[in-house]
Amino acid sequence: MTQATDRPTGGLTAAPLAALLVLLLSSPVLAHTGQGVASGLLSGFLHPLTGIDHLLAMVAVGIWGTQLGRPAIWLLPLTFPLVMSIGGVLGVRGAPLPAVEFAIAGSAAALGLMIVLAARPPIAVAAVLVGGFAIFHGHAHGTELPGAADPLAYGAGFVLVTGLLHAAGIAIGLVDRWPAGALALRGAGAVIGAVGVYLLVNLAGA
Repeated sequence: MTQATDRPTGGLTAAPLAALLVLLLSSPVLAHTGQGVASGLLSGFLHPLTGIDHLLAMVAVGIWGTQLGRPAIWLLPLTFPLVMSIGGVLGVRGAPLPAVEFAIAGSAAALGLMIVLAARPPIAVAAVLVGGFAIFHGHAHGTELPGAADPLAYGAGFVLVTGLLHAAGIAIGLVDRWPAGALALRGAGAVIGAVGVYLLVNLAGA
C-alpha cells in the first residue's frame, strides 16, 4: 500500500533535464519568431495527447509506480522522460529503430498488465521495463521534431506533457491505499491493457 507521504514529483523534475539533453544532442536550433516558439511548444505539448497509446502508457507509468510505492513512485516517472529524451535524439538523427508503433502499443498492453497483477518486480527490473518502452516513445516524438516550427520548443512541450501525464497517473494511483481503490486501479489497468492489445491487433492486420 502506498504511504500518504509519497509525492508525485519525479516526472516533473525530469522534464528540464530531458529537454536539455535533446537540445545538446540534436541539430543546432536556428533563431525563430515568437510565433514559431509558441507553435512548436503547443505542437510538442499536444503530440503525446493525440495518440491514445502514448497517453495511456504514460499515465500507466505513474499508476504502476504508485502501486509499487517508494522509490518507484518517483523513480519510474523520472526514468521515463530521461530515457525518452535519448529515444528522441535517435529519432531526430534518423537512427532506425524497428517496430516503433508495435512497441508503443505493446507498452500500453504490458503496463496495463502490470497494474492488473499489481506486479512487484525488483525496482531495477521495473525501471528497465519502463525505460525500454520510453526509447520507442521518444523515437516516435523525435521523428516529428525536425519539422516543428521550433524544434527546441517542441521538445520541451512533449517532455513537459509527459511529466504531467505521469503526475496524473500518480494522482490516480493514490486511491490504492483503500481496498476499493486498489480494485478500481486493477480495473483501470485492464482497460489500458485491453486498448493496447486492440491497437496491436490493428497494427498486425494493417
